[in-house]
Amino acid sequence: MILASASLLVLTLAVATALAYCVSAMGAVRLGPQLARAAVWLAWLLHGVLLTITLFGQEPRFGFAPALSVTAWLIASVYAVESHVYPLLQTRWTLSVLGAIAVLLAVLFPGNPLHPTASPWLPLHWALGIASYGLFGAAVVHAWFMTRAEERFRLAADPHSGMPLLTMERLTFRFVKAGFLLLSATLLVATVFSGQLYGAGAHLKLDHKTAFSVLSWLTFAVLLIGRARFGWRGKRAVRVLYMGSALLLLAYVGSRFVMEIILGRTP
Repeated sequence: MILASASLLVLTLAVATALAYCVSAMGAVRLGPQLARAAVWLAWLLHGVLLTITLFGQEPRFGFAPALSVTAWLIASVYAVESHVYPLLQTRWTLSVLGAIAVLLAVLFPGNPLHPTASPWLPLHWALGIASYGLFGAAVVHAWFMTRAEERFRLAADPHSGMPLLTMERLTFRFVKAGFLLLSATLLVATVFSGQLYGAGAHLKLDHKTAFSVLSWLTFAVLLIGRARFGWRGKRAVRVLYMGSALLLLAYVGSRFVMEIILGRTP
């Protein structure tokens, strides 16, 4: 935990962002949908400014918590766009809580300073990987709400989620396909430019991160093949999506958490 290293500006922005997320989570009933949606946009904007300062400031840092924060911001970006198309989309509370937690975690655990001599391919590698995290995160959120709506429908309860189920299913797997392409690009960059990323003469680094990344890639490949060839839908497809996303989460966030927090080492 390196809370003391955070500047007053970063702390102020983090608290303001978390409060904006909390308002957007609890304000739909008390403030009305328009003000609650405005709070979502304010939280998204403040979160983006906070990420810009912490990732591209004078002493940029990165670790498991900033990775979660970027992922949460990307998921919030997807929601912000979808909320205009489907104003009654009922995902605000969950996403806002996750966003507030991710922002505060990034302040408490800002990660390690980025080395000034890092490979120029490293930002591309990380950008592709984090973008895939965000897309798979959006897919998981959509899959969870789709499953909940289906269960409410079977129980003859109000299944309304603000978005037709078939539309939500199509969006879920569009996110999966886009995330799979970015994850494939991430692994390709790590393989082709392994020498620049890990040192001259190095090959693809075989560690826990690589193992979990490859396992998640294989899981998503099975999911997409199963859906295309065998029409996988419903609980089976969602379970495989959850499994692949859990493996992907362990690949970077899990590995960095163990290194930074449990072992106290600099990766």
